[in-house]
Amino acid sequence: MANFQVKKTFQEINEKIRQGKAVVVTAEEMVGIVRKKGRVKAAREVDVVTTGTFSPMCSSGAFLNIGHTKPGIKAARVWLNGVPTYAGLAAVDCYIGATEPKEDDPLNKIYPGEFLYGGGHVIHDLVSGKPVTLRAEAYGTHCYPKRFVEKRITLKDMPFAQLCNPRNAYQNYNCAVNLTDKTVFTYMGTLKPRMANANYCTSGQLSPLFNDPEYKTMGIGTRIFLGGGTGYIIGPGTQHNPKVERTDKGMPRTPAGTLMVSGDLRNMSPRWLVGVSILGYGCSLAVGLGVPIPILNEDIAGQTGTGDEEIFTQVVDYGDAYPKGKSKSIKEVSYAQLKTGEIEIDGKKVKTAPLSSYVRAREIAETLKKWIQKGDFLLGEPQELLPS
Repeated sequence: MANFQVKKTFQEINEKIRQGKAVVVTAEEMVGIVRKKGRVKAAREVDVVTTGTFSPMCSSGAFLNIGHTKPGIKAARVWLNGVPTYAGLAAVDCYIGATEPKEDDPLNKIYPGEFLYGGGHVIHDLVSGKPVTLRAEAYGTHCYPKRFVEKRITLKDMPFAQLCNPRNAYQNYNCAVNLTDKTVFTYMGTLKPRMANANYCTSGQLSPLFNDPEYKTMGIGTRIFLGGGTGYIIGPGTQHNPKVERTDKGMPRTPAGTLMVSGDLRNMSPRWLVGVSILGYGCSLAVGLGVPIPILNEDIAGQTGTGDEEIFTQVVDYGDAYPKGKSKSIKEVSYAQLKTGEIEIDGKKVKTAPLSSYVRAREIAETLKKWIQKGDFLLGEPQELLPS
């Protein structure tokens, strides 16, 4: 058992939040505090560090109950604005995935494989209050005789709507380049030939899992900012992989942990759930997500005080190697280097661009900070920590 100089509990911190006495700072602010005062003093002074990220998170979707009809229908196939959902759940339950494309998308008829509209856009439309076209087909049973329904429906019409994202907030991700002689279109964006650009996708020092890199405070039941409302971590994400090489501060050098998260879609905002189309790849959903980190001891304080120059990722060729499953690191770079807008590889200067928004990540961290300071948001103590 570690012999910490500072020891706090979730209960103690929540009591300070209730009393309006909790000291809350963003992860960006914590970097300066730890450097100036050291991790022990920072741990004594700070109670909660807020984080944020906003970027496309393809493994996202929502469980929806479309409401019973008269007579009843056991919906076997369901479409929302022409986007197929998975209906093999119950009579009028379905799950819509963010990357599911519209079946008759006009762009796909011109450019096969290209889509303007998909599941992420349906979710965005629903939280925007827009009506969507529901179409359902059934084979008919004695208890559910209706075979077809088509109508306009809004989020308010649905008895149940729960955002449930199997894999969000990736802890680190590759920086993508293209070494081939032709342009390639990937989920990491458009990559120009001969390493003319480099795309990356995380908010670095503000990113939730970089601030608790060894999952000492996060797990099932952790309360989070999700889509503009309140959500929860419900488990490790579908590609959670904590067993990777790490720095001496515990920061992963390659893609590592992920989160499975959920929250009431009816309390969310179209500003923080945005349908996106990625050229040559397809549809997705940009998700706003922030996790509060309780400063239980000086080790956690030190990790939340880690800056971009101490967090690293790998440059990987997405032109040839990645598609073949043979991707190896071309070079290791820090997020501080990436955020300058340029990195150097083998003597060549390569322009960099983020797929995630640092400005939006900062806004999420600030919003979560204000919620906690006002006493509107208490910390959720995990019932089981994420696998480490």
